[in-house]
Amino acid sequence: MKSFKDLKFKTIDSEHVTGVTTSLHFKNGYGISVICHSFSYGGNRGLYEIAVLDSQGRLTYDTPVTDDVIGFLTENEVSEIMEEIQRLPSVNGWNKSFKTLFNNLNNFVSNLFKQIK
Repeated sequence: MKSFKDLKFKTIDSEHVTGVTTSLHFKNGYGISVICHSFSYGGNRGLYEIAVLDSQGRLTYDTPVTDDVIGFLTENEVSEIMEEIQRLPSVNGWNKSFKTLFNNLNNFVSNLFKQIK
């Protein structure tokens, strides 16, 4: 199972926001977005905020894991939630190649940075 140590963070450094962000998709088609910055829940304390992602890299609010973002998380708590997400049944129709998935994740992160700037 993937855990916090498998996350590769990118630095956010703009005039309005400073922190880190990353996302990772799992074999079942779901993914996780993890952030820690001045406007995230817990970011000013060095804690993390997560959201569950669907197979297209969009936030999803209809999983058994959560119906919202979850903030104020330690690294261990992020790992626990990552395990919960990985245990979810596969997303219907999930058959994308790794290359397509990687491109979707890159687009998601690029769009996030554009919105922040």
